[in-house]
Amino acid sequence: MLKVWHAAQLKGVAHGFLGRQGGVSVGLYASLNAGLGSGDDPQAVARNRAIALAAVAPGTRLVTLRQVHSAVCHEAEAWAEDERPEGDALVTDRPGLALGVLTADCAPVLLADREAGVVGAAHAGWRGALAGVLEATVAAMERRGARRDRIAAAVGPAIGAASYEVGAEFHDRLRREDPASAPFFRQGPLGRPHFDLPGYVAHRLRAAGVGDVGVLALDTAARADDFFSHRRAGRRGEGDYGRQLSLIALEPPSAAGGGVERPERGHVGHGP
Repeated sequence: MLKVWHAAQLKGVAHGFLGRQGGVSVGLYASLNAGLGSGDDPQAVARNRAIALAAVAPGTRLVTLRQVHSAVCHEAEAWAEDERPEGDALVTDRPGLALGVLTADCAPVLLADREAGVVGAAHAGWRGALAGVLEATVAAMERRGARRDRIAAAVGPAIGAASYEVGAEFHDRLRREDPASAPFFRQGPLGRPHFDLPGYVAHRLRAAGVGDVGVLALDTAARADDFFSHRRAGRRGEGDYGRQLSLIALEPPSAAGGGVERPERGHVGHGP
């Protein structure tokens, strides 16, 4: 059953955070694996991406990147899938392009300034967030006419603090390089630090001046039926894992006007 989660902050903008269900892949990748970098059958991945696109933004063209945990944000063009540039965020003011990011514990972030007609999508693990991928995305949106105080952003399904135990080296490095990260560490049941990645990402967005920030609070590592998870796969010794897709688009006029029939969704969740 296909699952799509929406965020109240992005109401009125075509967007969705996809889970792992509703696709055609099998085995470790069952079933809506959208990760071109996984070991899955490329034809199955292509079919899954088409299913996700049809569910969220029919009539648009999907644009994604080769994600590398960087602060690089591209102002999106309709490049071919095999020409995906390296980077971790996209923005556009072009109707008909759907911006997509792939995750499996990192935080997908979708952003929109409805008045300016500008949208963005970012892949934010701790490395990318620390490097400034969110700030780079907001700045790129501004170059297309957005205003920070008008931007709405939603932090989608990501590993939650309860699942994200980290080592002392990680804890010390992040607190040293960004002292504002300190409130997002907490002591776990075994006395080791745990990190609140979604909370830290939301903090970085608010500090960048984003006017409305929401967090869906869906723990990918804890919800095996709903989401792929790098950490969970590692714990189980599975060797590889799928990736879920998050999408945002300025729909073409025919779709925005109701001329395209949307497929029925098996389940829709709503953010705060």
